[in-house]
Amino acid sequence: MTRKSHATGSGTGPSQRQLKVGELIRVALVEALARGHLRDPVLQGVTITVSEVRMSPDLRHARAYVMPLGGGASEDIIKALNRASGYLRHEVDRRIELRFSPQLHFERDETFDEAARIDALLRRIKPASDG
Repeated sequence: MTRKSHATGSGTGPSQRQLKVGELIRVALVEALARGHLRDPVLQGVTITVSEVRMSPDLRHARAYVMPLGGGASEDIIKALNRASGYLRHEVDRRIELRFSPQLHFERDETFDEAARIDALLRRIKPASDG
């Protein structure tokens, strides 16, 4: 499953600024989640991978693609992260100096599943015989 580009119209992809801010926010989210100060019981003791953060063109919205370690209960974890987005937004704002603190939206990262599906398909292909 591919993700849509946030660029406007031309299909050229995200700008350098979007990529840079997205990576800064990804690192800030990783730090905030590693501290473990989230009070939601669903998030207690859960290790979460933040694989990518995509920014809107105006840098006011950040879509974070996350995956809990082991992939279990990911739907509940995504809901809990979205509930905690205000706190996480504040934590990101403390770590990064931006003109606007972007609204955070969390989604499950489907690329792990897609990679596993492609790997399974490749394993089914039998090598051609040399003889």
